[in-house]
Amino acid sequence: MSIVEVRNIVKKYPSFELKNVSFNVSEGRITGFIGRNGAGKTTTIKAMLNLIHPDGGEVDYFGKSLLGNEMDIKKHIGYSTGAVNWYPRKKIKDIAAIVSHFYDTWDVDAYNKYLRMFNLDETKTPLELSEGMKVKFNLLMALSHKAEVLILDEPTSGLDPFSRNELLDVFEELKRHGVAVFFSTHIISDIEKCADDIVYISKGSIVAAMTKADFTAKYSGEGESLEDTMLRMERGEFDE
Repeated sequence: MSIVEVRNIVKKYPSFELKNVSFNVSEGRITGFIGRNGAGKTTTIKAMLNLIHPDGGEVDYFGKSLLGNEMDIKKHIGYSTGAVNWYPRKKIKDIAAIVSHFYDTWDVDAYNKYLRMFNLDETKTPLELSEGMKVKFNLLMALSHKAEVLILDEPTSGLDPFSRNELLDVFEELKRHGVAVFFSTHIISDIEKCADDIVYISKGSIVAAMTKADFTAKYSGEGESLEDTMLRMERGEFDE
């Protein structure tokens, strides 16, 4: 069942354009959003969250338009990037205490669970965290209010291989509880490990939006890894 519907999103900049971007994100599935740097991944995610105003198109969550229902919808969405935009000099526990007041779904048990899982010291401030730990801190905030949809921009960037695998395991656990996970990445091995569906964007246009199995069957050559397929497709070579 689709719980996020992106329809014909257009965003024009002087040197770049999103061109009628459309795809769905389904409940209880992990969707990998792939494409090279500059392809439009972050712009699309910002449009999905109304952080930028598209020139055209619509985004629906749970069957409701984001426009006009933004405050209610965002109570059910977790969003994270590698950047930390919280209070940089406040302790994590103090930030959590502030953020918890904005969500009636804030779950103290979930907060403590992911605090331990990510090995975060809540007496530290964001300024004291490594780049990888900043990613985990952002996810801690997103996961602690029981979001039904996670929208993550390069969440594994900056993480060591062990921490990346740990995070992908978290995605699998959330999937089992019906959470929709949508994450952008340029690390194709992460997609190969955990994604159910693939949305592939190139030069501002969606090239493919389908299950990973269908994507592999349609585009991959015999014995070809997903990364090999992506590199070939970016060179403009398609096997169909």
